[in-house]
Amino acid sequence: MRPLLLLITLFSVFASPACADDRPNVLLILADDLGYGDLGCYGSRQNHTPHLDRLAAEGLRFTDFHSNGPMCSPTRAALLTGLYQHRFGRTFERPLSPTRKTPIGLPLQAVTIAERLQQAGYATGMFGKWHLGYQAPWLPTRQGFDTYRGLLSGDGDHHTHVNRQGGPDWWDGEQAVAEEGYTADLLTRHSIEFIEQNRDRPFFVYVPHLAIHFPWQGPDDPPHRQPGTDYTTDKWGLLPDPHNVAPHVKAMVEALDRSVGETIAALRRLNLDRKTLVIFCSDNGGYLNYGRTHSNISSNGPLRGQKAEVYEGGHRVPAIAWWPGRITPGTCDETVMTFDLFPTILALAGLEQGETDGVDLSALLLEGTPLPQRTLFWRIGEAHAIRRGPWKLVRHGDRPAELFHLGNDIGEQDDLAGMFPDRVEQLAGESTRFARMTATHMPDRDRK
Repeated sequence: MRPLLLLITLFSVFASPACADDRPNVLLILADDLGYGDLGCYGSRQNHTPHLDRLAAEGLRFTDFHSNGPMCSPTRAALLTGLYQHRFGRTFERPLSPTRKTPIGLPLQAVTIAERLQQAGYATGMFGKWHLGYQAPWLPTRQGFDTYRGLLSGDGDHHTHVNRQGGPDWWDGEQAVAEEGYTADLLTRHSIEFIEQNRDRPFFVYVPHLAIHFPWQGPDDPPHRQPGTDYTTDKWGLLPDPHNVAPHVKAMVEALDRSVGETIAALRRLNLDRKTLVIFCSDNGGYLNYGRTHSNISSNGPLRGQKAEVYEGGHRVPAIAWWPGRITPGTCDETVMTFDLFPTILALAGLEQGETDGVDLSALLLEGTPLPQRTLFWRIGEAHAIRRGPWKLVRHGDRPAELFHLGNDIGEQDDLAGMFPDRVEQLAGESTRFARMTATHMPDRDRK
């Protein structure tokens, strides 16, 4: 090859979008069980959340953002893959349990957003709760993350890092390690260290916090779990009054808020704030009560229902997108789902989205372009919900379907099924289509 031609070829390679230095960093923070009404910017008068309130004031606060599932693992699977979690089987409609006889985890053939960004030259780090596999090969390090620190299970003591079965559950990569400290504080420290170490290259940092999941322990509450004891029937923490969990949750919400504040401060200190898209959301709605044993836990504001339910309180969650100089501050009423983050982040990184069930939100975030109308689905066991525009159909097994107009009735109190039988039939047909679609295997996608 002639020297001039070689020079031109090399320049074209290193100047391509896939290698450009101006690709955005992405910081994705996922709260656990945070209810729609748990933050000040969403109406809470109990919890003091100045850092998240400022993030919302400086960014885009969503009023109609939904987790893909009303529980932990389902939403995490959808978030990382951009696909309905149901494509991986009915098991993924509920939290993955370590007590199953057959080991299970997010299928390795599922292409995660971390894998796509890693292959494109991004540094990828995860700090927090995985809950998509408990042993090799179903680990974060096998699915696109260069660095991992956190817990594999669905919940752990926030002080001792012991899981529900009484086993130590704190990992550095694929090695179990001992590390002292409150979980939210440790995740903050490690994620900031990762950002500092990778400040000169594009990075993707995924921080799925354990807060505010039980055991309900603020930083000043006592440790509960110790190795060697099964806590399956005693998983909530040391609570003086189980019917007033709110003070402990308040401390956890405020610890989460401080974590976000420290991380944003680090981005500003490193002059990375205008180069970094920050997304904050929750994996599902909050618990209002847990059976008859615990109550006054979290807040879902005006919404009906709670975690594990397909009413709005189970899956409409707080969400904020922040990118100084790129995202205009304001409020967004568009209907958005967690799996939309997959195509959005890939698009902003200059990568092909591949086949995805989500939609690219980049034009909405950067230009305020409305989203096309679509039909969205939730299913957990025999409970189903179908949403199109303001209309939502809710079904629980063989019970009569309920129909709500969320534009007029966000609290789902006025069942309109009897008044609009044609609308019920239309949405029920959409539900059948969804069942057929998710009964097939996941779409074939190029891992590159």
